[in-house]
Amino acid sequence: MLTIKTIAAIAMLASASGVFAQSTEPGTVNAICSTDLSWCELAAQEFTRATGIKVLQAHKATGEAAAQLRAEAANPKTDLWWGGTGDPYLQAAEQGLLEPYRPTYMNDLHSWSVRQYAMTQNMVGGFYTSAIGFGWNTELLKKKNLPEPKCWADMVKSEYKGDIEISHPASSGTAYTILAGLVQLMGEEPAFDYMQKLHKNISNYTRSGQAQAPNVAKGEVAIGISFIFGFDGWRHNKFPVKTTAPCEGTSYEVGGIAMVKGQRNKEAAKRYYDWLMSPQGQAIGGRANSLQAPANKTFKQDPRIPSLDDVRLIKYDFEKYGKSAERKRLLERWRKEVEALPR
Repeated sequence: MLTIKTIAAIAMLASASGVFAQSTEPGTVNAICSTDLSWCELAAQEFTRATGIKVLQAHKATGEAAAQLRAEAANPKTDLWWGGTGDPYLQAAEQGLLEPYRPTYMNDLHSWSVRQYAMTQNMVGGFYTSAIGFGWNTELLKKKNLPEPKCWADMVKSEYKGDIEISHPASSGTAYTILAGLVQLMGEEPAFDYMQKLHKNISNYTRSGQAQAPNVAKGEVAIGISFIFGFDGWRHNKFPVKTTAPCEGTSYEVGGIAMVKGQRNKEAAKRYYDWLMSPQGQAIGGRANSLQAPANKTFKQDPRIPSLDDVRLIKYDFEKYGKSAERKRLLERWRKEVEALPR
């Protein structure tokens, strides 16, 4: 027969070993989300509702998120990073900031998602995809008597001076995708010549590539350059917005998802990761009016997601332009030869 003293001793040992704590506390995961805020917030809420695991999540542009992981490298505070353009993820993998994780459900994912795993030794997965394009406020263009832009060549015409907004490539993965895409589309010298001309028409370089769609929809700027899906979300909500992909061709993203090296809550992070990649997690995008094409192919995606069938996508070299040295070189050149110019 167990005495009261014996039972108390067992309880103390169990408590010290964490047995009782693990059985009653579902856990916490610390995450950075770099996609649309609406998707970030709804995903965290739904995951917690489904699992009981608490999500402590910051919303940061991909460039800022990567900088945070570098600053935390000696003492990581983040477990999982998801959403946002993939190039900063590839650079973080190269810098040893991420940890390999190969899901068991690879056959459920599109080939472009699987390629990201293969290219990074399983440190980065492809979370979604979308193409760069133009969005404009139809009422503002009509008021200003401006034609609708169709091509990259249109955007440098003097009539658009002060009417175009884009994000800053140092902080925004979206803008780096545009920069690297133009270099691949045109060749580096013609691309920088083009960006110098475009610079004269830019009203503002925003911190995040998620700013252009709402700013265009609300009439704060006439034209934005960003991912097409962002503008389409506002168009479907009856704002005076139209979109197109550049006629010459355009770059695209494969948004990332990754486990952070040295994370403190590995099991909770794995559960959040797997849930985000599941049909339930991937469908959150459409529910949150964030209309990127999802990586998981085993469910019917939101019909509002823009098709890429008629978009001329360049053969984007993720391996080359995802390297830290190449990003640093292009950004330094952009700062010296483009940003430094007067507008």
